[in-house]
Amino acid sequence: MFFLVGVFIALFLVLLLLVKKNKSRADKILMVWLFIMSIHQLYNYYYLSGYFFEHPNWLGVEMPLPIIHGVFLYLYVMEMTGSKFKKKWYAFAHFIPMLILIILTIPFLILSGEEKLYVFKNQGEGFVWYMIINSLFITVSGLVYSSLSLRLIKKYRISIQDSFSNTDKKDLQWLRLISIGFGILWILAILFESDIIFGAVVILVLTMAVFGINQLNIFNSNVVLTTNAEIEKPSNSINRDTTETNTKLKKYQKSGLNEEMASKIYTNLNDLVTTNEVYRNENLTLVELAKQLQIHPNHLSQVINEMEGKNFYNYINSLRIKEFIKLALLPESKKYTMISLAYDCGFSSKSTFNKHFKLNTGKTPTEFFKKEQI
Repeated sequence: MFFLVGVFIALFLVLLLLVKKNKSRADKILMVWLFIMSIHQLYNYYYLSGYFFEHPNWLGVEMPLPIIHGVFLYLYVMEMTGSKFKKKWYAFAHFIPMLILIILTIPFLILSGEEKLYVFKNQGEGFVWYMIINSLFITVSGLVYSSLSLRLIKKYRISIQDSFSNTDKKDLQWLRLISIGFGILWILAILFESDIIFGAVVILVLTMAVFGINQLNIFNSNVVLTTNAEIEKPSNSINRDTTETNTKLKKYQKSGLNEEMASKIYTNLNDLVTTNEVYRNENLTLVELAKQLQIHPNHLSQVINEMEGKNFYNYINSLRIKEFIKLALLPESKKYTMISLAYDCGFSSKSTFNKHFKLNTGKTPTEFFKKEQI
């Protein structure tokens, strides 16, 4: 019964995605993946319940299925992080191992029901070679695609810091957890029997359902990427070992900026920050700030990187910390809690505030203000 819960939840999520308007490509990938996952779980239920031993002609149909899950995880993560294949046919290349397994399964599939039962009851007699190849392909693909997905998410989480001052709801933490869980699932597949493995699959599907409901990104996949895609990552190929003069010439060469333009942008940025306190806007983005300065986002990003030695995310949050310290030291601020002052300065969560306070001061807020009182 526990396995059927996973089937029903997966199909429910498929239905939610099916009726969703304006489905993105990520939605379609997830929908197909969840449907395949429900079919795979259903096959396992029938296998454990003994149904297939009463109807042995169906035995073996599901054997190539496990290898496909890693591919769908990777394709889904690619869409969610805005990554692209250099050539479209590269996507189809990821399905080649599954096609190989399907071809290798044909000799078993053409057996009669009685012959299939004999193979199953005799530890795969005559098909041990296939079991070894199948296990090797599936195990390697699961671990490889889990690692590749985590790598894409890590790269994405770094890249969004060039465009957003607040990444709390944009960093795909839920998808990172699912990718880690997927890798753990394949490790379990090496160590345990299928009932434990599919029990873990049910838990994985439940996790996807919970995050899908609470983190709407799973059903609205391109909210972040649309904004992010408008901004090309600025070129920043500086040779640190050259002389200071050569470095200044090189660092603006590809972007079209020169030293005078960069200096002017930096001056205007400081004036805007001081006058308008733009960092208090918790949803401030690089694009929005560039519009206020009437310059290209690439130029602003490059100036911040070069002049401050920080990306946009760390730069804005360092300004928020400075403002927080200034406010917290005022006598009239004693009636407010530290977190309320942090929110007033543009932070959207306590964890982000604590992280950046430690990063900028080397101390926790409590440690810092104890020293100030002394």
